[in-house]
Amino acid sequence: MIDEQEFRLRCDEAMAELYQALSKAAEERGFDVDYNNGALTVEFDEPKTKFVVSPNAPVRQIWVSALVKSFRFDWDPKRQAFLLVGSGATLKELMGEVISQHLGETVRL
Repeated sequence: MIDEQEFRLRCDEAMAELYQALSKAAEERGFDVDYNNGALTVEFDEPKTKFVVSPNAPVRQIWVSALVKSFRFDWDPKRQAFLLVGSGATLKELMGEVISQHLGETVRL
């Protein structure tokens, strides 16, 4: 497990990169993205839905709540990315997938 200082650094980088990718998609697809106090939210008007991406420092993970599910990401030093526990998907891959499912159209981040 990485130490807390490295986790925070890697997490901040990953969240900022994800925010930029989501902001571009939001302009094209008409949803809202907010990055505030370390948490990132994605909100849709129709149907009214919110996805949340937030760090969980005590366990050194990033957690995503989307589509009535929770997803946990661990830091992988080999790939230099947070990867979904079990599948190995990146944050951007998972968020693209859940947004695509919600909108009913393919969204790549």
